[in-house]
Amino acid sequence: MDIVYIRDLKIETVIGIYDWEREIKQTVSLDLEMAHDIRRAAETDNIEDTLNYKAVAKRLISFIGESEFLLVETMAEKCAAIVREEFSVPWLKLRLSKPGAVRGSQDVGVIIERGSKG
Repeated sequence: MDIVYIRDLKIETVIGIYDWEREIKQTVSLDLEMAHDIRRAAETDNIEDTLNYKAVAKRLISFIGESEFLLVETMAEKCAAIVREEFSVPWLKLRLSKPGAVRGSQDVGVIIERGSKG
């Protein structure tokens, strides 16, 4: 199976467990690898035959931007479910991070894999 990916998609959202985090928007960064057979799209050169990464990105930007989660774990699971269900993705690997959340580190977050590559 081939991989269609999005790297370092930055989205402003309400995320965190502390009171001050509930009052501001913070940036989260998303990396997404999605299994998809690209051979048909390569043959036809038609966007209808591929996994449209722009459509995936727009959907996640909308969802995350309008959400308010306490944990990155919950946000990651919800994003994975959206991509798998709405875009018929059989397998994905998602990395969701909060840049600057821990002093001295570049970022912290979670990496999850869901489904099978087939």
